[in-house]
Amino acid sequence: MQMRVQVLDLKGEVANEIELPPVFNELYRPDIIKKAVLASQANRRQAYGPNVTSGIKTSAESWGSGRGVAQVPRLKNSSRVARVPQAVGGRKAHPPKPEKILSEKINRKERRKAIRSAIAATIILDLVNARGHRYAGNLPLVVVDAFQELSKAKEITMALKHFQVWEDLAKAKSGRKVRAGKGKRRGRRYKNKKSVLIVGTRPLVAARNLPGVDVTTVHNLNVELLAPGVHAGRLTVWTESAVNALMEF
Repeated sequence: MQMRVQVLDLKGEVANEIELPPVFNELYRPDIIKKAVLASQANRRQAYGPNVTSGIKTSAESWGSGRGVAQVPRLKNSSRVARVPQAVGGRKAHPPKPEKILSEKINRKERRKAIRSAIAATIILDLVNARGHRYAGNLPLVVVDAFQELSKAKEITMALKHFQVWEDLAKAKSGRKVRAGKGKRRGRRYKNKKSVLIVGTRPLVAARNLPGVDVTTVHNLNVELLAPGVHAGRLTVWTESAVNALMEF
């Protein structure tokens, strides 16, 4: 079934109408979306594990029998136990193995099905609201191509306010929290909320610093951008040319 949708100009007024591609009629499949997102996250994981000589580079030797003590390796000129797992500073008993395969595979057709399903989920208002987005307009939100030509964050901010999505960005900005645990001193101090996804035929670079905003091109779409945390229904701003390019999906 062909649907028509309004295209908004930079002031939020209706410029024209276009027909939506068939991809927006795809069946919503949360199971396949979850599988594709988890596979994508697993394939980014980095192998980790200790050095093969960790905990055993020591001069420790056992005293042998007849000393009235346990026959465990002890440091030279000392009685301190070393090398064995039960010793302080000894080797790990079962350390993580760097040769362990952490990646996951997914069929090519399943991955494409997941992307199509996640694209279709962006026009289901119940899913968008369930993700916590603040938007009360019509979906999908399609804007003129002039939007992706903007080069200043101030101009993009004004346009997003006209599109009635600025409240969602304000929510993402106020939702920035300090991470609990050691991660806060490892370059990931803050946990940021996800807000609007902007999809065009060319990246809107000036929007990357806006709170919670992700920017991509229609040919670089992936399931993680459309369904962060395996939850589909992300609030998405499409340019008119990006929607037309979806005819190939």
